[in-house]
Amino acid sequence: MNPKRVLGLIATVLALPATAFAHPGHEGHELTWDFGTGAMHPLTGWDHLLVMVAIGLWAVQLGGRARWLVPTAFVTALTLGAALGRSGVAVPGIEQGIAASLLVLGLLISTATCLPAWAGMALAAWFACFHGFAHGAEAPATSDGLMYSAGFMIATGSLHLAGIGLGTMLARQQRAVRLIGGAVAGVGLVAMVLV
Repeated sequence: MNPKRVLGLIATVLALPATAFAHPGHEGHELTWDFGTGAMHPLTGWDHLLVMVAIGLWAVQLGGRARWLVPTAFVTALTLGAALGRSGVAVPGIEQGIAASLLVLGLLISTATCLPAWAGMALAAWFACFHGFAHGAEAPATSDGLMYSAGFMIATGSLHLAGIGLGTMLARQQRAVRLIGGAVAGVGLVAMVLV
């Protein structure tokens, strides 16, 4: 695939969640705001953004059906975690789980670790629960849960697609992919120390 087309696709996908704010006359419309708030959460939290792009990148490394199954498992478990977070249930270790997801995914990418699709899905789902819980727990109390969830699900899927696009574009440059993984792991290590 042409690198310019991939970069264009990534830019388009990343801009999709912002369209919730792009239509005049919707200011103050609660459902649009709820969707936009949900969509912006993964895009404005560096930890969420890095993990969601890393999931797409790692899915490309895994190849085959894992390219789509791993991100799908992440989005599904993210939604379940958000429902738990929104319910008010206290779960310890959420921030540590988020930091660990950065560290582990970064290490998996940097070492080009290949797991069976089912194992990749299970690991992605496990980490997604932590991120989803944070999304749900941080949702505005007055927000429409369905629209807020739709927003962060679409943004998450967009970030996964950006990671898939990046991984596809760099398919012949595995050293660059491994360096990106190392950087993500480094951020995860720092986050583990800070939480």
